[in-house]
Amino acid sequence: MTQTKGTALITGASSGIGAIYADRLAKRGHDLILVARNKQRLASLARRLANETGRKVETVEADLTSPADLQRVENILKANAGISLLVNNAGVGAAAPLLASDVDKMDDMIRLNVTALTRLTYAAVPGFVARGNGTIINISSVVAIAPEVLNGVYGGSKAFVLAFSHSLVHELADKGIRVQAVLPGATATEFWDVAGTPVHQLPAQIVMSADDLVDAALAGLDLGETVTIPSLPDKAEWDRHETARQAMSDRLSSAIPAPRYNLRKRVDA
Repeated sequence: MTQTKGTALITGASSGIGAIYADRLAKRGHDLILVARNKQRLASLARRLANETGRKVETVEADLTSPADLQRVENILKANAGISLLVNNAGVGAAAPLLASDVDKMDDMIRLNVTALTRLTYAAVPGFVARGNGTIINISSVVAIAPEVLNGVYGGSKAFVLAFSHSLVHELADKGIRVQAVLPGATATEFWDVAGTPVHQLPAQIVMSADDLVDAALAGLDLGETVTIPSLPDKAEWDRHETARQAMSDRLSSAIPAPRYNLRKRVDA
């Protein structure tokens, strides 16, 4: 392939879902900027993809919880006009309940899953708008809509990603910008080891391979989905959820409390 579709910047790109996105996007014609902490894994992946696809592949060793490293990646997004796709994949999870969790680790999770994703999006969007095109893929999780399943801070961070993506769709759709939130279920990656529950301890029937997850997510992108849940058999279930949410939004603010609270109505003098 000689024609490029622009450059895709992928965070958390050295392994798992991020590495599969790198492989698939290179094969679709994107040059790559791969961002992760593991320098050796990044270099190995970059060599393989460059050799296999002929695409230009750059690597950036960065810890996105470090303000200085995060700023370096923000600067790349602001300065490189060739970037047409941002995959906000970097993230960390947890499975332990609140009472068994270290609050400092929860704070680190928020800085990676929420703060870094937000700042990188803010860095990319002005250039995308100025150029009239661009795509943002935000990796959320099914715990965004089922926060009781795992650690509550993790669920809250992924709910932020989903809500933020909804807002981006609302604000940017008429500016030529595509936004997709991907909500994986259990996926066979190192995520589970870090979260404290090794993947082999999960029922095999609920665990999807990272390859299948990314292929389904990209198929959803091709179909024009703004929210892709690769494990959900019937898209109509999500559509009904969204229809109900949006219909209720018109009734969420009122000058008086709902009658079910049995409060006396204020009588103006």
